[in-house]
Amino acid sequence: SLVIRGEKDEQAVLCSKDKTYDMKIADTSNMLLFIPGCKTPEQMNADQASCNIIHSQIAGFSNNYWELRRCRPKLKKLRKLLMEDPYEGPDSQKDQTSTFSKYTTEDLLSLIQASEEEIQHQLQVIDACKIEGYWRILEFDYEMKLLNHVTQLIDSESWSLSKVPLRSCLEELGSLEPTEMIEHILLSYGRKYIDDGEVYFEMHEDKICRAIAQMLLQNAVKFNLSEFQEVWQQSVPEGMTTRLDQLKGLALVDKSSRPETIFLLKVEDLPEDNQERFNSLFGIREKWTEVDITPYIQDLCAEKQTVGALLTKYARSSMQNGVKVYNSRRPIS
Repeated sequence: SLVIRGEKDEQAVLCSKDKTYDMKIADTSNMLLFIPGCKTPEQMNADQASCNIIHSQIAGFSNNYWELRRCRPKLKKLRKLLMEDPYEGPDSQKDQTSTFSKYTTEDLLSLIQASEEEIQHQLQVIDACKIEGYWRILEFDYEMKLLNHVTQLIDSESWSLSKVPLRSCLEELGSLEPTEMIEHILLSYGRKYIDDGEVYFEMHEDKICRAIAQMLLQNAVKFNLSEFQEVWQQSVPEGMTTRLDQLKGLALVDKSSRPETIFLLKVEDLPEDNQERFNSLFGIREKWTEVDITPYIQDLCAEKQTVGALLTKYARSSMQNGVKVYNSRRPIS
């Protein structure tokens, strides 16, 4: 089945079960005629007896048709809707008095311009969870509180980060937080597997380090890079190693300042439109290396499109101290 999706102020898209297409009207010089009971030449030849001229009634005509072009699903709105009312935990007074809408799967299918599979995949990517039938995103401080409970328990029990037992986590932490929240945080920051009939989680080191970096960076405009790296390493669970490449699309290092600094720049906060995204990035920094800009434009690549092709279209390259850099093709106001 095919569904046309979009609100009144949006350009319509057509969605199959797993893909999204832009719809554009294309003109054709061959007029298309609609004839009821029309016979094709092949059918006429089969019936040799009827060699007479047939008078046909034309019911309608068209000079154009809808052309479909595969496009990126428009998923930015999904996070925006769920962030209107993030979940702060079972004890939150705000949740009981909130006037914001909550969204079921059906609501999201009617509001988001993407196919059902693309929406479901994105809900996993942003670590949304279903609470009382509605999709919710955890408020970041509450998420960090849950993660902290889990990492402290792993530390106190001296469990291996690759084998964290679900049942023990629920027994130990069930008195502090709802068990479905404990399981959700394990699913968000780990990979679930079964060994000998028991459920275990292998924790994702990079994702945990990244979340802790975000917690440290979100309260500072800029952070001295070497100081940040020291504090960050001290803040992560024992046995984990922090690396700057864990922060792709989350934070940016400013190598031109003395001393070098780091600041929060999340890819999900940038515009979804290609030109607007580049305008925004060149507004933040005049010249970018390909390594620095890639995490911030990777998601704009259409099917079979490369980062290099995007840069060729929207940026101008030059050499600076022997390094290739990119700047805007148009003046940034």
